Order: sequence, then structure tokens, then C-alpha cells
Amino acid sequence: MSGSSTPSERAFVLGLDGVPWRLIERWTDAGELPNFARMRTEGASGVLESTRPPTTPLAWPSIATGVWPDKHGIYGFQKLSSEYSQRMYTSHDRQQPALWEQLSPAHVGNVPMTYPASEIDGTMVAGMMTPSTEREFTHPPEFQSRLERRVPEYQISLDYPEYADRLDEFPDAVDEMLSKRRELMRLQMDEAGDDWQLFFFVYTAPDRFQHLVWEMEPLLEHYKRLDEILGEVIEYTDDHDADLYVISDHGFGPIHRLVYVNHVLEREGYLFKREDEGTRGALASLGISRDTITNTLDRVGISEELLVSALPRRLVDSVAEQIPGDHALYDVDYDRTVAFVHGAGTCYVNDTERFEHGVVEPREIPKVKEKLVEIFESVTEADGTRVLEVFDGDELFPTDDRSPDLVVNGRDGYDSRNTITDELFGETGTYAASHRSTGIMLCRGPSIDAGATLRGARVVDVAPTLLHGIGEPIPENTDGRVLFDAFDERATPSRTKVERVAVSGTEGGEVEEDFSDVEDRLKGLGYME
Repeated sequence: MSGSSTPSERAFVLGLDGVPWRLIERWTDAGELPNFARMRTEGASGVLESTRPPTTPLAWPSIATGVWPDKHGIYGFQKLSSEYSQRMYTSHDRQQPALWEQLSPAHVGNVPMTYPASEIDGTMVAGMMTPSTEREFTHPPEFQSRLERRVPEYQISLDYPEYADRLDEFPDAVDEMLSKRRELMRLQMDEAGDDWQLFFFVYTAPDRFQHLVWEMEPLLEHYKRLDEILGEVIEYTDDHDADLYVISDHGFGPIHRLVYVNHVLEREGYLFKREDEGTRGALASLGISRDTITNTLDRVGISEELLVSALPRRLVDSVAEQIPGDHALYDVDYDRTVAFVHGAGTCYVNDTERFEHGVVEPREIPKVKEKLVEIFESVTEADGTRVLEVFDGDELFPTDDRSPDLVVNGRDGYDSRNTITDELFGETGTYAASHRSTGIMLCRGPSIDAGATLRGARVVDVAPTLLHGIGEPIPENTDGRVLFDAFDERATPSRTKVERVAVSGTEGGEVEEDFSDVEDRLKGLGYME
């Protein structure tokens, strides 16, 4: 397959969310996954280092653009404002062109963070973060009706809280979702015909399955289904002389304990909770919460969507602040708080320049960060085992002065959460496993070196490697590098100089939409509190 003097002019990205290298290595060595084994023997493969934190909303945009979050602009599922409110990130927040805006025609399916669907030359079906299939989530818009005819009751994702108490039904539900996703891929293949330059399709099922199930026997059965899909894609890419990249955005591993990082800040005097007084306290004492209010409104036909669309956002936020609920941000007294953790371990110093009620002068930020690192790194179990790892936001995100100040994540076996609790540690409950920093990268095609090992590959290296491999220029501000280890030394990409091209940022805007269903799904996976 490798060493062709005629390189491919098209590429297929098969995304498998959350697949760790060690499982692929183990089961291909054991002969359980023949198509993954083909990718290893007939192409180049190795571990792929994710973003920090290693999460879906940061990593997939980095894979698609070749830049870190400080350039593509997405730091989590929810964007934090200077007023301490938050909204869901959407495709409009991405500030760097993705592969499907550089290659044409392109067909994009189920890629996280692509809602609303972009107007591209080809087809797009938005993935994770799409509010519901009742919204317009395809391009062109009329493609949605073709999808609904081909795949009745197509789902963006499962309602994971439903399966917390009946995990025995969960594998079958995931299998059904996987089958429908595969049928979408086939529909887009039919739509593409022979006229395409990029195919980018993601299966998020492995990530969702592993969060709730981390037992090797059912996992292997799931991976065998992924292997069948891979076999179909290998045949498709061979028929179209295309390069194939099999990518996961991060790895996975078991967890046995939750760590509440905002509790650490409160314990050390860096974060203060609001007093249970005034409207909020009175409502709480009467047993009134966000859930009781929304349930009552639903019974009389008034939805949260209607309220959010009809009322100014500032008014909605101010009312929400008074209602007891599970929104950690609303429980903080920012007039006294020095630092807080938001999202998947992103820590912010509450400085006067960035935040409405900031208490830290900008010149004091380095000193505060230094102390915070010391505090987080000192958190241990009774036996002295360190449970947190800390990364400096200025080093991770050097081009954006509005980026998180620190990233605080749990070490292996521990998962960090931002809920404000009275305890440092918590039980994992229904969550069996969570993210690790290393995923997979396997590539195969006319110019790919058979049996090669990829060394030092990172998520930002995927896009430049793919582009150079098919003879296309690379954006000059790309953070990634071309992985020349992937290419046969006789092939054209190995003998061709990397071409650079200027790019301009994308322009978007805020999307006014009801994301409550998305929030419920994310809570069911432990992504949100």
C-alpha cells in the first residue's frame, strides 16, 4: 500500500472518541481486531497526545484545525463570561478554519462542536452539542429530511441519566445508536459519490460507553463493532485511493474517586460561598429549586426555552442566581473569592481586569498562581498519594490573555469535579472511567509507510500531516507539525517541502438556543455538575 509515486489527493478522518492506545494494542496483538491490526501492519500508528484538559470540546477542534485552544477559541463545553454567567460553546466560537473549510468538497458527520452546521461545499450533520433533532442541524438544510427517511428516529446522543439504574440495558442502546450512526455515514458516502476531497466522521459511542462501563468483556464486544466499521471504511478509502486517518481525541481509564477542587479553594480561603440568605435562602428553606420551578412551568406549558428566548439573557441570569440548584457558579461570593474552578478543571484567578467583581489586581496574578499550584499539588490521600496535576495556562495557551490561568485535573484513577461540596473526595457512583491524555492515531494510504511507528504525535499534528500528505498547503499559524514518520521515504510527501498559506480567522456570533437537553446529557456523563 505504501511508497506510491502517485500520492492520494483525498483523505478520510475516522474519529473514535475516547479510544485508548493500550486497548487497541492489546486486542490487535491478540487477534481480536483484524482491521485495526491491518492499520498497524499496513500503515503508521502510535499514541496521540491530547489537549490539556484532555476533553472532547478542546481536542476535536484542535484535530480539525491544527491549533491549540488559545487559537481556535474553545476551552470547554461552556463559555464563561466576565459576569460569571455561562453559555454553551458552538461552532460560531471556533476562530480557526477547520479542514472542511480548506478542502472541498467535504462531507462531515457527527463531529463534536459543529452545531450550527456550517455552509460548506458538501454535507454536514452536526454532532455533540446539537440541542435536538427538532432543530435544523444539517447542511444543506434539506439533507435533514433525507437523513430522517434513511434513519428514522436518528439521535444525536442518548439520555444517559436514564441508564444510571439500568446499566444492563445500556449496551443494547449504545449498539442501536452506533448502527444508526453507521447508516448516516453510509448515507453521506452515497451523497458524496466520487466527488470529494475530505470525509470527516466521528463515532462518539466508545467514549459514552466507557464512562459507564469499564469491563473488558463488554468493551471488547463494542470494539469489535468498531472494527467492523473500520473494515468498511478501509474498503471505501481503497476504492477512492484516499488516505485514512483513524483518530481518537483522548484516551480512557478507570476511576475510583472524585476530587472536588473548589472544596480545596474554599478550605484554603481562596473561595467563599454565598450566604444562604435573602431570596435564594428563603427559596431553599421552602424546598424550592430549579427543578421544582421548571417542572411546574412545564405542567402549564411554559418551557425554559420559551423563557430564555423571550427574556433578556441578563434578566434570566439574575433570576437564576436566586434559585437554588446545581449551578456551582451561582453559589460563589465573588466579592471575596480569589480563584475558582469552572468546567473540566479550568481555574481562573478572579482578577479586576477580567471579571465584574474581581478582587485580584492583574500584577498580583503570578503570585496568586504560584500559591495555587502549591496548594493543588499538596492535595494527597492519607498515604501521601498526590491526586491532582496542575498546568500553567500561560504555557498551555500563550496567545490568548483571556484563557484559563491554570488547568487542574485528577491524576490516574481520580477525576476532578468543580461542584462546591463540604468534602474533598466523593464516590464515583455510576461513573466507571474517565479521560486520559493519550489516544490513538493510525494512518494508511498510498504514501503511508507500512508498519511505521509515530513518535511524539499530538492532536494538533493531525491536520498538517493530512494536508501535506495530499499535497495541500498548511495554514502558517498552525501549531502542529507534519509527522514525516508516517510517510514512506520514497513517497512524494517525504520529498516535498511543506507549503504554507495565510489564513484569516472565522467570524461567528452567539447562538440563542435552548441547550437544556444537552446539559442533561453532559451531566449524565459527569461532564457537568
